[in-house]
Amino acid sequence: MSQILEGIHSPSDLKSLDISALKELAGEVRKALIETVSRIGGHLASNLGVVELTIALHYVLNCPQDKIIWDVGHQTYTHKLLTGRHEKFSTLRQYKGISGFPSREESPYDFFNVGHASTSISAALGMAISRDLRKEKRIIVSVIGDASLTAGLAFEALNHAGHLGLDLIVVLNDNGMAISRNVGALASHLNRLIASPFYNRLKRNTKYLLGKVPIIGPRTIDLTRKLKESLKGLLVPSIFFEDLGFRYFGPINGHDLEILIDTFQMVKELSGPILVHVITKKGKGYKPAEEQPSRFHGTDPFDVETGAKQGASDILTYSEVFGKTICRLAQRDERVVGITAAMSDGTGLEEFGQTLPDRFFDVGIAEGHAITLAAGLASSGFRPVVAIYSTFLQRAYDQILHDVCLQSLPVVMAIDRAGIVGEDGPTHQGTFDIAYLRHLPNIVLMAPKDENELQHMLFTAINHQGPVGIRYPRGSGLGVKLDSHLRDIEIGRAEKLLDGSDVAILALGSMVQPALEAAGQLAKEGIAATVVNSRFIKPLDEELIGELARSIGSLVIVEDHLLEGGFGSAVLEFLQRVGLTGQKVARVGLPDEFIEHGPRSVLLAKYDLTPSGIVRAVKGFCAK
Repeated sequence: MSQILEGIHSPSDLKSLDISALKELAGEVRKALIETVSRIGGHLASNLGVVELTIALHYVLNCPQDKIIWDVGHQTYTHKLLTGRHEKFSTLRQYKGISGFPSREESPYDFFNVGHASTSISAALGMAISRDLRKEKRIIVSVIGDASLTAGLAFEALNHAGHLGLDLIVVLNDNGMAISRNVGALASHLNRLIASPFYNRLKRNTKYLLGKVPIIGPRTIDLTRKLKESLKGLLVPSIFFEDLGFRYFGPINGHDLEILIDTFQMVKELSGPILVHVITKKGKGYKPAEEQPSRFHGTDPFDVETGAKQGASDILTYSEVFGKTICRLAQRDERVVGITAAMSDGTGLEEFGQTLPDRFFDVGIAEGHAITLAAGLASSGFRPVVAIYSTFLQRAYDQILHDVCLQSLPVVMAIDRAGIVGEDGPTHQGTFDIAYLRHLPNIVLMAPKDENELQHMLFTAINHQGPVGIRYPRGSGLGVKLDSHLRDIEIGRAEKLLDGSDVAILALGSMVQPALEAAGQLAKEGIAATVVNSRFIKPLDEELIGELARSIGSLVIVEDHLLEGGFGSAVLEFLQRVGLTGQKVARVGLPDEFIEHGPRSVLLAKYDLTPSGIVRAVKGFCAK
């Protein structure tokens, strides 16, 4: 029984608990996290790592007057449990349930929607400026992970915050192992000392008095500063942050509630930018997640006793096929280099990194850098392949335009998780990549109908003399046989899979198989459909599309992307350009809105991106 947790309806309910009750609450929260995520999937390891940190922050602060901005938002499950969403927690990431990320529409305790990394310090600084302009009294806290701190945006925000000198607390949630040795009694003692109001008053007063002493004073201050920095450099990694204008406290044990509470109680009374360095352990309290934090970062349902995934498929995922194919290509071609942005496991590049470490680069959460790094390699004769999820590739738009496409460099962008992704919701759906890429000169955009075609597209891309993007969906492939011999696909050439005289279905990527199944159902009802595996978004197979437009006259375009600016838009633009404006065209895709969270199968059905949905669309179109 979660007796204490059931009594927590808002953070204010924490105030009446003593430290022993708070520790018991932490245990109940961990149990709730493991039970829920094991049943429906989600982000487990990171959330188990911030249980005490979240409890301590809400115990010390007075939210929603005070504000906590999370970065990345997938570590907010404990926050949701403590802010009135305990009863709805079983609906986490489910269709019409609560989001797996902070959502302003969901709760007054979620102050900023966060799905992409490295935004929290910028957002928190904006809120701090707003507070001061309005002469309000509130504490603003940014909680940022050490991985999120690798992005340029985070450093830009630190630089600006230090320059402005406003009251702002940044909590660096460090779950890496590089500085774990600093956690312990000495570090805790130093933190208590330098965070105490007495110490800070003494330091200010001493500096003021020494500054009044002529000649000797300034020299003494400078000597004291150098001595302090030398000693700190040996004990704590603080100088970098202090040089940016932050007062650094830590590192401290992120699982010691007493130390966390004491630290936050003290630093909230201080002025100016503060950085509190907290060391946490991903997967804390659940042995399988502690031992395999990467696998339990974002996990499918699993057995709590063993940690084994439930209902695991033997069919390779698109990511796995990509990873195996790139290894195969790289072993044949020494020019092939693999690059990713903190997603080596998720994108399938883990094997590449182990097999060819000299030609593998994980740049951290720095997508823009990944693309320009690839451009530099490509300009020097290499064939870099950059594997990034669709939703994160958009963070590198300027680099794709300016550094890759403008110079027509042979960079291959493997766009994983394209289309509807599912439970992670609007911040993670890969529904914009066609729109933000297809208008760029020099780029070739492809989408495979299955995992076997993905192999051939990668082979084609490596041999192409310009930029290439290949978009493919999340999850398992169709289970088709993989060809042993890789071949080039003619650039801009679609594939007619089925002949019919009543309607032509132009399907893209993961929509090809549903289109084929729909054609089978339509045939039973007397409607003969041509089905085309479009393959190329850019360049289009204008010859085939023009032929079908003239001979059949009725086109239905199916894509797992927004209709605005998508593949269908490209077809319509072509038809208008060549004067084929009298043809009947219908488009099946996603509406002009952000796609909510929920199982991928549910969302595909909602937007008619299933065989039955395509049948309804075609029949309705033909009836008109």
